[in-house]
Parts: sequence; C-alpha cells; structure tokens
Amino acid sequence: MGPIWPSYFKDCCSVIFMVDSANTAQVSSSCIQLLSLLSADPLHSVSVLILFNKRDMPCTMSLIEMKSLFRLDDIIASATQPIRTLELSARSGEGLQEVLNWLESIIVK
Repeated sequence: MGPIWPSYFKDCCSVIFMVDSANTAQVSSSCIQLLSLLSADPLHSVSVLILFNKRDMPCTMSLIEMKSLFRLDDIIASATQPIRTLELSARSGEGLQEVLNWLESIIVK
C-alpha cells in the first residue's frame, strides 16, 4: 500500500505508523517507509504516532531494541514533526488507551 500513500497526504492532520514488532525481517523496510513519510512536504508539520504492535508476542524485540534499529532518537531529533512512540497489542488491547489519549490530544488542537 505504500506506493499509494502520497495521494492521501494533503488531507492528513496526523499520521499513525504501525510497526509489526514480531516481524524482524521487515524492520529496515518499515524504517525506510517511515523516513519517506517524514520527508513528504505535505506532512512536514503533522503529528506522528509510531506504534510498535504485537507486544504480546513472545518473539518480539524490546522497545529499546526497536528504537535502536530504527535510530529513532536521531529521526526524532531531525524531524520537523512532533513524534510520539507507543507499544501496543491489538490482540489484547494493551496500550490502546494511550493511543486513544494521543488521538484525543490531536483532535483537541
């Protein structure tokens, strides 16, 4: 779906970028997609939430490992957008309230 994303950018007021924490083979691809989103002109000032999903799975990397592989500290420091990261388990709902709180804070702005 990544190739069609740019056609939706002009209408975005925020971005939720979900990463499958259990699929370590896709980490580099996810990072490239994230960098592409962050560099898109229409998204230069939208709020971004990066969700690390499947935290309930035993084979996932820790949040520290994921942030390190993504070099998130460097990405956040150089991005023009405000970026927040959260862990989530879509299956169990763990972390869902934090996601909803983030969405509410974006809508209120």
